[in-house]
Amino acid sequence: MVLTTPISDEMIAKMKTGDLFYLTGELFCGRDAVLPRIVESLRAGSGPDLKGSAIFHTAVSAAGVGPTSSNKLEIESSIAPLSAAGVRLHIGKGQLHEKTIRALEQYHSVYAVIPPVTALLGERMISKEIVGYSELGMEAFYKISVKEYPIIIAAAHGRSIYDE
Repeated sequence: MVLTTPISDEMIAKMKTGDLFYLTGELFCGRDAVLPRIVESLRAGSGPDLKGSAIFHTAVSAAGVGPTSSNKLEIESSIAPLSAAGVRLHIGKGQLHEKTIRALEQYHSVYAVIPPVTALLGERMISKEIVGYSELGMEAFYKISVKEYPIIIAAAHGRSIYDE
């Protein structure tokens, strides 16, 4: 099934762990260097509009894109505040802590894992643009347009595929 950004609360309500989607549309990219800065900017009232958005836990480089571990402290601790700010889909790899899974439920967001297939994902990236923190190079905050990114919902509605 195709999932298109922006993502509505109604779509989130229909998702179940194990569902497979092909994500199309714009998504933000960030990992441990930039996500804490985005959270700080949101707290200061100057952050980006994230309503209905998706964030891919990755860096963008000439080699392509691939998921990084979402359970790194800097990344996982950003999931709740980013969800509160409107992010509906977090994409990465690895198991999240129970506290984070509960926060996803509280803010009507989900977490998906993506296969680490950098070349495939690069072919499905239509465009890329640095939207903040360019001094971080490939770990800057990017917005990319994608077509049919394969994702699997890994945590939704208080449940995780890692617990099944």
